[in-house]
Formats: sequence, structure tokens, C-alpha cells
Amino acid sequence: MSSVVPLRLVRSERSSARLTYTVNEVSDLLGLGLGLTYAAVRNGEIPARKVGSRWVIPKAAFHAWLDATSAEYKEVS
Repeated sequence: MSSVVPLRLVRSERSSARLTYTVNEVSDLLGLGLGLTYAAVRNGEIPARKVGSRWVIPKAAFHAWLDATSAEYKEVS
């Protein structure tokens, strides 16, 4: 039997241990285009930090923002 672990499984385990999302991951999570997501990150709509030349989105801040945005939407509806 082979003890090789599929790369997809290794990546998902590593991803869950990280404290941040990439812009691409947030784009996928929100179902938005990458350009629109970058624009929202740059203008501060989505909480993010620039580290060197890369943008990172802290998972805790992203989910807090998403929860607050969802609560605001429910109040308006």
C-alpha cells in the first residue's frame, strides 16, 4: 500500500491552520470576480492588510465583517 497523501488533502489541512485568506480565496468564498474583490480590498470594504506586495485577509476579521454585513442586510430587508 502506498502512503502518499493526495496533494489536495495536504493543501486543505494547511489552509485550515492558516490565519489568513488570500484575495483569490475570498473571491471564491464570496462568489465575486477577482478584480471586484481586489477593488473591495483596496478601498477598505473588505478588511485586509498589505504584507509586502501581497494582500492578506485575516480570517477572524473577514468572518466578523461578513457577519456584520449579513446582519445589516437582514435589518434592511
